[in-house]
Amino acid sequence: MKGKVLLVDDEFSIRDVLREILERDYAVTEAESGAALQKALNDPQPDVVILDLKLRDANGLELIPIIKKRWPDTEVIMLTGQGSMATAVEAGKLGAFNFIPKPFETEKLLADVKCAFDRKQQNEENTALRRALETMSGSTSPVFRSREMQEVVRTIERIAPSDVTVLITGESGTGKEVIADLTHIMSTRSKAKIIKINCAALPRELIESELFGSVKGAYTGAHSDREGLFRQAEGGTLFLDEISEMPVDTQSKLLRVLQDQKVRPVGGKTDYQTNCRLVAATNRNPEDAIKDGKLREDLYYRISAISVNLPALRDRRDDIMPLANAFLKRFAGQANRPIRGFTPAAVERLSNFEWPGNVRQLQNEIQRAVLLSEGDMVDASDLSITRARPDNVESQDTNFTLLEGVERNAIIQMLKETNGNKLEAAKRLGIGRQTLYNKIKAYGIEV
Repeated sequence: MKGKVLLVDDEFSIRDVLREILERDYAVTEAESGAALQKALNDPQPDVVILDLKLRDANGLELIPIIKKRWPDTEVIMLTGQGSMATAVEAGKLGAFNFIPKPFETEKLLADVKCAFDRKQQNEENTALRRALETMSGSTSPVFRSREMQEVVRTIERIAPSDVTVLITGESGTGKEVIADLTHIMSTRSKAKIIKINCAALPRELIESELFGSVKGAYTGAHSDREGLFRQAEGGTLFLDEISEMPVDTQSKLLRVLQDQKVRPVGGKTDYQTNCRLVAATNRNPEDAIKDGKLREDLYYRISAISVNLPALRDRRDDIMPLANAFLKRFAGQANRPIRGFTPAAVERLSNFEWPGNVRQLQNEIQRAVLLSEGDMVDASDLSITRARPDNVESQDTNFTLLEGVERNAIIQMLKETNGNKLEAAKRLGIGRQTLYNKIKAYGIEV
């Protein structure tokens, strides 16, 4: 996709020369006056504005703040035949990227435009990355204090610019979708969309038409053609969450699409070329999923060229309080509550809890505490979580690992606190109801 340059000069001959120089590499639009520029502010944002200092109806220096207010990320290059050091300094203070005197050298102009364009792209990437990190941290300052998560981010930084498929593993609530967002934002496909689908959330009979599209009449209820997510993600990223919950026969068709880079809609006779990057995620152990027949081994090897495992929150305790403080700041602001922080008792309880629902559970817990707290500090009594290892729960079954035993005890304790209300227990744990049912069955918990 070409960069966009807006030329603002009241001399047609200058605009004509500039257009001829730039249009090979950039999409060029023009404005012949300050008034025309004001109208152009309603148009799509350009990457670079080349602005003449002296227009018939305006002073270029006065237009810089107007441009930067409407398009804060757009870089402005001043162009003038009456240059002076004082004017250049003033233009820089107002936000101009550079100041070029007339007559200009073609190579110098092209180099300056390229530098301005590159800086805008870099600023956009930094902004997008910051927003992605905010999603994980819940604040305007990224929260990755633990060594484990810092290593995850370094891995994403290294692999994101390539088109290699990525498999993200980890327990529910650890932030797999956020890492998928981060991978997309840091990639060369960031200007296109990231399309997401949870494979566990769709009925078996609909997932193929959702992924690959379908033609009218392909099945009952197919009243029109359906585009499909592969085609919607063209040029961008397709994120398949809980891929091990996808029907095995659909997995074989997905494997064919990945190998051939072609997709055929359900009921269709024509293949369409596809160009999107695949990022997948699962909360199952891939080896166990293969052994249980939930994940095709050949598909696993195809999608796991790079595998990134997100540690559970209990395994990166350095992140608990930074995350908690970040969520507190966000939710207190949203609820307009003057809450300043946590009491030492609350910090102790948050820091030592096992967090079976991971970051999602922590986020829900802090949101609940903000709404229920009556003071300006969240106290332990405002939290629904209890001690990390309750003494009054059934003893741990020796068939479970230590980690599974901790999770089992946390579920038992939450079920006691909710009087066996599984929906409420799942909500407090920060996990789905079906996930809780599965764990109750797996751990042999009697409700």
